[in-house]
Amino acid sequence: MSDNLDTSNPYRTRTPWGTPAPPAGPTSSAPIGVFDSGVGGLTVARAIMDQLPHERIIYVGDTAHGPYGPLKIAEVRANALRIMDELVDSGVKMLVIACNTASAAVLRDARERYTRHYGIPVIEVIQPAARRALAATRNRKIGVIATEATVTSRAYEDTFAIAPNLMVQSVACPRFVEFVEKGVTSGPELLRTAEEYLQPLKDSRVDTLVLGCTHYPLLTGIISYIMGEGVTLVSSADETAKDVYRALLTENIENPDLETNPHHEFLATGESETFENLARRFLGPEVHNVRHTASVAERFPTGSLAALPAPAGSEKATAKDSNSEEASGLPSVTIDSNLAAFTHTE
Repeated sequence: MSDNLDTSNPYRTRTPWGTPAPPAGPTSSAPIGVFDSGVGGLTVARAIMDQLPHERIIYVGDTAHGPYGPLKIAEVRANALRIMDELVDSGVKMLVIACNTASAAVLRDARERYTRHYGIPVIEVIQPAARRALAATRNRKIGVIATEATVTSRAYEDTFAIAPNLMVQSVACPRFVEFVEKGVTSGPELLRTAEEYLQPLKDSRVDTLVLGCTHYPLLTGIISYIMGEGVTLVSSADETAKDVYRALLTENIENPDLETNPHHEFLATGESETFENLARRFLGPEVHNVRHTASVAERFPTGSLAALPAPAGSEKATAKDSNSEEASGLPSVTIDSNLAAFTHTE
């Protein structure tokens, strides 16, 4: 590692001795860091790009370790914190956890680690989807389809718990991620699988269905076909992009250069060619030259990873028993009291 002053990354400063200086807080011209275990988070990235066309994005698909759904909660946390550590070290001004499984597993830790210590906002995808579902439902029956890990975490049930007289039914649809990551969005096998997954929700007569995994909007056609026109499908992507905008305004970190045509970066921790082909198909021509990287910091070097403090109590976390949050997968989602205010009006 060179001890010379590093000017390769304008979003991080260095001490005269060449070691990274503690971040002074988000810089408005810095990019937004978005990550997921694969291509699913591109639905969120697409919404951010559409709603905030002057903001630059660094997107990381952690394909070397994804999908996150079947993993133990400790593995999800380790993978997610590693990616976010490196995005912070790369100079992002905001973190977007574009993955429901990671949002349920690590949100509390992430806000302690990055927002409290560095002033970097952390946006997740569960509460935005919950808000939209509450606004949409007419019969107060909401279905949620998600990965095994998200369903086990009960993140959506706990988020919805503050709203009165609401029936919430969650169903795990683990194979949906497999289909999307293979580029399969139609066909008889997917149709049979979807019918099996969704039948309990049809039997319960839900009128609103939360797509509780950012991969699932890529299967909207077949899900809508099975559930019928009377069921509203809710994706977190657009609502999450609105939360990103609110945070930019609140923290006064909007990109001041409205004339720029931002160049977005797309990284994959695993094999990059397959990821790029799927990303271009699902997101469009904005995705080009996806780069493989073992770490984000290799692509955007600052000399070393940020020396981030461990979350409070993290040393004890591994010693907790099987009833603990870490072992059981209980959510780290902070419930928004504003959810109680959402009711449908004719």
